[in-house]
Amino acid sequence: MKILVVPDSFKGTFTAAEVAAAIAGGIRSTGASAEEMPVADGGEGTEEILGAALGAQRIFVSTVGPWRDPVSASYSLTSGGTAYINLAAASGITLSAPGGRNPITADTYGTGLLMVDAISRGAKQVVVAAGGSATTDGGAGACAAIADHGGLRDAQITVLSDVTTPFEDAAVVFGPQKGATQHEITLLTERLHTIAATLPKDPRGVPATGAAGGFSGGLWAQYDAQLRSGADYVLDTIDFEAAISDADAVVVGEGRLDSQTLQGKIISVIMARGGSVPIYAVVGSLTEDAPLDAFAQVLIATDETRMRAAGAQIARAHAQATALPSDAKASNR
Repeated sequence: MKILVVPDSFKGTFTAAEVAAAIAGGIRSTGASAEEMPVADGGEGTEEILGAALGAQRIFVSTVGPWRDPVSASYSLTSGGTAYINLAAASGITLSAPGGRNPITADTYGTGLLMVDAISRGAKQVVVAAGGSATTDGGAGACAAIADHGGLRDAQITVLSDVTTPFEDAAVVFGPQKGATQHEITLLTERLHTIAATLPKDPRGVPATGAAGGFSGGLWAQYDAQLRSGADYVLDTIDFEAAISDADAVVVGEGRLDSQTLQGKIISVIMARGGSVPIYAVVGSLTEDAPLDAFAQVLIATDETRMRAAGAQIARAHAQATALPSDAKASNR
């Protein structure tokens, strides 16, 4: 029996790789086989997961943060010339802010510097995971950094996200979580409209152009960046279809199972691709409206010991469930 373990991170507590390792360890303790395949949806951990899956080199560089203070960041670069960058590495909301967190002045110049560095090392494809930004600059900072350092040199850009928000709504939708007041949201929205009017093509009204405070829209308009679903891109890149083709069951995971889980999050994409394979869930918590009926079983695990126990429980439960038909046949002979 082979069980495919494909969790997202438990944001702020465990990486997807840590969750996968713990659950798989529990599965293997029962004698079953487990394949670890940590995933992400274009947000936290995307670069690390793709880089590890493809055997990419980790590049460490000096850049600047959302408020232009010096920061160290890293990205992954494959031997084939594809760079994977987390926007949050240089422009993230969790980065320190020595001068204070001003949502108006935060920009993506540091992410642009990472992109430039990757291109200078031979990257022909630059893939940016757009989750977790502190910025609402419409990608203006990144575009400026690219222009300041010689342009794209024929490199192609892809922006990954799990949102469909259009460019002009970025401040309204995401501004509050970045600390913007209502007045600041109004100013940021006005600025996004001004930026849009100066770009080679208008990102307003285009789905997904509002990711990372309009970063995706700015790069789409200025440099013809491809906008991709992070979940689909990750699953395609790590060859999820091949892994699930001979799996007897799948275990997904996320920090909180709620009503949004099946509305475009990576678990919903996995389930859509899973066919008839039973899908189990291990989560850090769940809400009253969590879609429990969508899974063969849902288990709560808040630490690695409980994750391991959940893996073992799932393996035993699935073995029992798959044994029932043959037992039933035997009893009727």
